[in-house]
Amino acid sequence: MKTFETERLRMKVADLDDADFFLELYNLPSFIKHIGDRKLCTKQDAEQYIKDRFLPHIEKLGYGNYVVIHKELDKKIGAVGVFVREGIEVPDIGFSFFPDYEGKGFAYESASKLKELVATNFGLTKISAMTSDENISSQKLIERLGLKFQKYVIFPDDNEELRYYEN
Repeated sequence: MKTFETERLRMKVADLDDADFFLELYNLPSFIKHIGDRKLCTKQDAEQYIKDRFLPHIEKLGYGNYVVIHKELDKKIGAVGVFVREGIEVPDIGFSFFPDYEGKGFAYESASKLKELVATNFGLTKISAMTSDENISSQKLIERLGLKFQKYVIFPDDNEELRYYEN
């Protein structure tokens, strides 16, 4: 599952050619506030992050993080992925988009397609998602994807309580 499409979007597996894109996306104030600081300061940091985090996940499981490309504009506008994380039993779906592309249905369009594909191709019928209490737009999207709030969780080495959802 290297690429897939929706009506308006094309999704491709994240690779080293996307280092500049992830450097910009992961340093957005909204990304750092709601998802966390990945400490990507240079293109080389972003390349290393892709090598260490994204590529092994794809190689091991067949799915992972995808770059979302607006077909008509032929422009990278965000990312969506399903991840297996330490300390969380159920793989979780996540998404992040540049501000100009938020609130236009792109996150739902890409995340719902990915959710459908991992269920069909990998048998992942149970998916989770996490977000902060203050990130109301993500909560609405997660609920629209069919996930329900279950509990609050705190990751090891973190002190922020996150809302945990499952379908």
